[in-house]
Amino acid sequence: MKKVLITGASGLLGRAVMREFEANGSWTILGLAFSRAGQKLKKVDLTNPQAVTEVLQEFKPSVVIHCAAERRPDVVEKQEEATYSLNVQATKSLCQSAAAVDASVIYISTDYVFDGKNPPFKVTDPPNPLNKYGKSKLEGEKVCLAEGKANAVLRVPILYGEVEQLDESAVTVLFTKVKNPSVECVMSDYERRYPTHCDDIAVGEDISGIFHWSGDEMMTKYDMAVAMAEAFGIPKGHIKADKNPSGGAPRPYDAHLDSSRVESLGICKRSKFKDRIRPALERFYP
Repeated sequence: MKKVLITGASGLLGRAVMREFEANGSWTILGLAFSRAGQKLKKVDLTNPQAVTEVLQEFKPSVVIHCAAERRPDVVEKQEEATYSLNVQATKSLCQSAAAVDASVIYISTDYVFDGKNPPFKVTDPPNPLNKYGKSKLEGEKVCLAEGKANAVLRVPILYGEVEQLDESAVTVLFTKVKNPSVECVMSDYERRYPTHCDDIAVGEDISGIFHWSGDEMMTKYDMAVAMAEAFGIPKGHIKADKNPSGGAPRPYDAHLDSSRVESLGICKRSKFKDRIRPALERFYP
């Protein structure tokens, strides 16, 4: 059987990728994690090159799906050095170790590599990240593509899905305030986002270069919050729209990704937000 190694396998996207390969049935799968390792996930510190080399040499995958990253923009602004270690340096050592066993790497990146000024962004458009998170992911992209001609970058936008805790996704965390109608809930109604369900992310084994995948519903955080309230029949009067740019790390206004390259492969699917958000949140309400 073919072998796939998945980093960040305890995270929101990593779990979805694991499920996808498990459902396929023709892969031997090894998931890596660190703080949430256990059961079927192997504990590996990706910032330790020796540990990374050892697990790659032992497992010898044909494909590595690199989901692990520090992806919280406001955290990155305050922890730039730690972020660089994980998002860039660890990516380089992982790609080098993968190359040594003839494995290709698919690096999961972000729409935040763009400035949001002229959407939709094609894979050929020059990146121009506005915050340190976007810059770190762009550097990780460059490292990945430089270390192997068969490597690929898949850029995705804000993700949601079956979370283990609400703050695991920048989408589902909004429900923390939405579900309590007795307290005013102020939500950004400025930046345009394209929430994408993790189960819709298609990862092909024989791709190389840069790819984009994104949902096609434009929503602000305010729109998402209202949709969540409607899904559960929660009164919406407490949800207030903030028309100003979000605070904290600068965010692109509209970083919509052109997904035509993936669409041309015929491996894509898109869920409707209103159909998938309730199942993702039911265990947290009431």
